[in-house]
Amino acid sequence: MTPVSILLNILWILIGGAWMAFGWLVAAVIMAVTIIGLPWARAAFNIAVYTLLPFGSKAVSRYEVTGVEDIGTGPLGVIGNIIWFVLAGWWLALGHLVTALVLAVTIIGIPFAWAHLKLAGIALWPIGKVIVPA
Repeated sequence: MTPVSILLNILWILIGGAWMAFGWLVAAVIMAVTIIGLPWARAAFNIAVYTLLPFGSKAVSRYEVTGVEDIGTGPLGVIGNIIWFVLAGWWLALGHLVTALVLAVTIIGIPFAWAHLKLAGIALWPIGKVIVPA
């Protein structure tokens, strides 16, 4: 990570990133406890780490990285994302949206608000995504 990414990640954690990463972690644990939610638990845990340290990384479709369609990027991934949306996606996205609105009130918070808006989109449709260096 570059020094700028490190500084932005530290500021991010202090002004709202930590609590949303905790939300993703809670979602991952709840999914893991249900056993049938294990595929979503893995995705939620990976995105929890990304939510904790978003600067210097980005989320892209696995298809863009590998060039091969797999379970998460195909029709089963769509079904998985619909189930995710109903079970956890909408409340994680709502948390990101509320945090973004609060941060957007200040000039300094606008870049962090923008990052929360991107994470809100990922919260709605996380299956088939992979986190790569930016």
